[in-house]
Amino acid sequence: MKTDFISTVMTKNVVSVTPEQSLLDVKHIYEKKKFHHHIPVVENEKLVGMVSLIDFMYNISGSGISDDNKIYKELKVKDIMTQKPFFLTASSTIEDVSKVLAEGYYHAIPILDNDKLAGIVSTADIIKFFLNEVK
Repeated sequence: MKTDFISTVMTKNVVSVTPEQSLLDVKHIYEKKKFHHHIPVVENEKLVGMVSLIDFMYNISGSGISDDNKIYKELKVKDIMTQKPFFLTASSTIEDVSKVLAEGYYHAIPILDNDKLAGIVSTADIIKFFLNEVK
């Protein structure tokens, strides 16, 4: 039901990075299959930023796919991340998250529980939920 807590549909085993990691680490994450296009940035267990695939692609423009390109080693996550990202809490419902995503400003939302990253939910997660609801 759309009044269920978001934890029923969010991805709980979230891949995250720290602000000091290199873009090479981000590149390797994006090269994996079935990966969200947004990576939370966590420092001392706190959400401090987000890196979207668009952020990444914009900043590596013309760098190619070789891991040896200097941009992947010189730039850090903190150089390209969105600081102070929007988030919701684990007490949010599927309906709450759906309303925010429907506005179109975000395509993925980190979910915090007691100020710690508990999960992430994307537009695709919500669409899958509603498709299953109509079966």
